[in-house]
Amino acid sequence: MSASHHPTDFGVFMAPFHKIGVSPTVLFERDLAIIEMADRLGFQEAWLGEHHSGGHEPIGSPELMLAAVARTTRTIKLGTAVNSLPYHNPFLLAERLVTLDHLTHGRAMMGFGPGQLVSDAHMLGIDPATQRDRMLEAADVIMRLLRGETVTETTDWYDLHDAKLQLRPYTVPELDVVVAAVTSPSGPVTAGRLGIGMINLSASSPAAFEALRKHWGIAEKEAAGHGRSVDRKKWRLSAITHIAETEEQARRDCTYGFEEIWNYLAHISPLPASDKPDVEGMIDDAIASGAILIGTPDTAIELIRKLADQTGGFGSFVMTLTDFTTFDRQKRAVELFAEYVIPEFRGQLRPLREHNAWVRDNEWKTQTMAAITAASEKYHQRTATSH
Repeated sequence: MSASHHPTDFGVFMAPFHKIGVSPTVLFERDLAIIEMADRLGFQEAWLGEHHSGGHEPIGSPELMLAAVARTTRTIKLGTAVNSLPYHNPFLLAERLVTLDHLTHGRAMMGFGPGQLVSDAHMLGIDPATQRDRMLEAADVIMRLLRGETVTETTDWYDLHDAKLQLRPYTVPELDVVVAAVTSPSGPVTAGRLGIGMINLSASSPAAFEALRKHWGIAEKEAAGHGRSVDRKKWRLSAITHIAETEEQARRDCTYGFEEIWNYLAHISPLPASDKPDVEGMIDDAIASGAILIGTPDTAIELIRKLADQTGGFGSFVMTLTDFTTFDRQKRAVELFAEYVIPEFRGQLRPLREHNAWVRDNEWKTQTMAAITAASEKYHQRTATSH
């Protein structure tokens, strides 16, 4: 991490949270278009989620989506945020992610978690009480496989005999892997034990923000106890984000889909419900709670600095995008973030400002005018002599 402890990498994350009533084909194309635009504008990462019910989050296989967009992007890293490990045989999932890593020439990332939607687990016949234990079992196996080990292991939900990947990851020394975290210590404990990164979702919400104060310390302690190390550069923080040219414009933008999406989020996550009768009041409550970022580029810069101070430093801030807004306004938010927020933290604006001040604060124009006058006088003298 740099001495300033601010992030220098930035990403977009789409669970995605889409309005119901729009063609899923169109929505998939828009998700890919956002990633393509983020790649062109200088974002470092893009993440897609995995969900199987609920209607608002229609991507069941983020690996397929990321493989598609890999062919139309150049440098942006492409990650699953997250694969729900209890839903998959760990050997097969590891194989898919290694294949994606080769297809992207080392741009694949894997995020994993226990699975958020109980309705997903119900359809798969999984007891929700077993999901976190199963996640830990599968994560350990996946990391051993990615690191080249041969695994023989029998559990009550998978059976592996001399399992070894045919392909090592394209990325050297290993695939970039993160575990999801919100408020509980289970995320940082897992990150430390396995020596991997972490992605904190809903990081600006009050409970999650308070938990950030201790999360990295937990990860470091667990890593030390298991002979591993963790790197703050691989710690990502994400918050639901929409920015516009003015705060008033941002709020107006969000009247498009805020009520529908927020009511859904209140059913599946710790985000607070609102008792306000109108969407404007709901937006006000959500902003006041700190659960989301709706404002301007300056608002985003302020939040990222607060997150950096709260954590002591992290590597990447990831915009969680939703259909609070129309597709066009969502694209404009990504553009504004690239125009004003990313360069602020990557140090790209300071030298331009310094050069501008240097030029404006010195009498360069006087010297320029003197040189022009001298050249004119020289010309007149020469032409007078020739006559």
